Amino acid sequence: MQKKQVDVAIIGAGTAGMGAYREARKHTDRIALIEGGQYGTTCARVGCMPSKLLIAAANAAHAAAHSDLFGIHVPQVKIDGKAVLQRVKQERDRFVGFVIDDVSQFDDAHKVRGYARFLDSTHLRVGETLEIEAERTVIATGSRPYVPDLLRNAGDRLLVNDDLFELDDLPQSIVVVGAGVIGLELGQALSRLNVQVTLLARSHSIGGLSDATIRAIANNTLGSEFDLRTNAQIVQVSRVENGVVVGYRNEQGKTETLRADYILSAAGRQPNLEQLALEKTGMLRSPNGVPVFDARTGQTSLPNIFLAGDATNQLTLLHEASDEGRIAGSNAGAYPIVIPGERRTPLSVVFCEPQIATIGQRAADLPQHSFVTGVVSFHNQGRSRVMAKNSGMLKIYAERRNGRLLGAEMFGPAAEHIGHLLSWAVQQRMTVYQALTMPFYHPVIEEGVRTALRDAAALLRLATEKDRQNASIPAA
Repeated sequence: MQKKQVDVAIIGAGTAGMGAYREARKHTDRIALIEGGQYGTTCARVGCMPSKLLIAAANAAHAAAHSDLFGIHVPQVKIDGKAVLQRVKQERDRFVGFVIDDVSQFDDAHKVRGYARFLDSTHLRVGETLEIEAERTVIATGSRPYVPDLLRNAGDRLLVNDDLFELDDLPQSIVVVGAGVIGLELGQALSRLNVQVTLLARSHSIGGLSDATIRAIANNTLGSEFDLRTNAQIVQVSRVENGVVVGYRNEQGKTETLRADYILSAAGRQPNLEQLALEKTGMLRSPNGVPVFDARTGQTSLPNIFLAGDATNQLTLLHEASDEGRIAGSNAGAYPIVIPGERRTPLSVVFCEPQIATIGQRAADLPQHSFVTGVVSFHNQGRSRVMAKNSGMLKIYAERRNGRLLGAEMFGPAAEHIGHLLSWAVQQRMTVYQALTMPFYHPVIEEGVRTALRDAAALLRLATEKDRQNASIPAA
């Protein structure tokens, strides 16, 4: 058995692990960066980038097929599924290559290949031939698609997003399970590429939206483009010749049956923690097995062990993983000095069309009567109508007592860009009134933000007046 002593061991070389490595190395050269799988982040290999490549192809096909509105007639839109997926793979491999190039710049003496598991809180075994004694450890093992047991009955007709990008051709039909980010993005993209798509959502919630009005608009808009069935409970899945049969109970309690070439599990992600033997460390864990940790420092209940990235089972987003890796790696490197890291305003984007964005605190996150809501519909918004993208709604939430921006929810055009503007404003603790002093060009979609801000300002004035009136009424 080979043995190695290090100051910091980092388990996982994805986005969080790479960030942790860079920060830890500022404090020590005694590091082990442990990776059992392929180099290349989840985002580059099977997540953000290949999905956006598929969406880009889908949106190009959709624009060509719906150009009649502008007086532009495309006789026929022919989709070559093999060519679509070939480009996805080629460009995906380029992005993965960039990540591998980054890893190649790391010191080879620090890289350890193999899967790690804890022997105790300061000892790791990698494979069967190496034991590492680490004073501090960063767990950055990432996540994988969650697959409900029932779906496994589909056998080789079950796909997760990782598998989808390895197909040689687009299927003719598919059942997508889950209306989160992955389900909505891939479901709509496949539909726009002439795949017959049925998306089953177990509730009415889609894309992380908490506002009932915006959610209803999103359901209706997306449901008019592809078969979106909410409040559907899957009760049976079977592998059949050349496909899969899915039985589900609809909102009325009636059982319906679907047949498709494949079923795609888009039911969320789960952290890669099972093989780490965390029980041997004695650390505190939540009921789902995830270590209890401080999101500001990455520190677990064992002060020498830190947690970062998708392994936290919280916001499984690249920028969050990057921040968490940086914070955990810095603290692991400088330990016992541990400094809370600066966290950013939450921002999430779903790249369906129209897009979904949630910024800061959603309506469901805020105490009732503590905030006002500024609203704009994009139905008649000028630039949106010009581009025939006039669908959706934005709601901006502001603190009732001082007008400070708290968050927003949006389903509409250019939500990825508007989401950034609003998240910056929230992080800067701007008020509605301060945001209204910012420049708004004409004609741009961002003018819709100004409309929502003006609506919020009017409500704030009413709330202030009401509070004054209540304060002037003597107590009985």
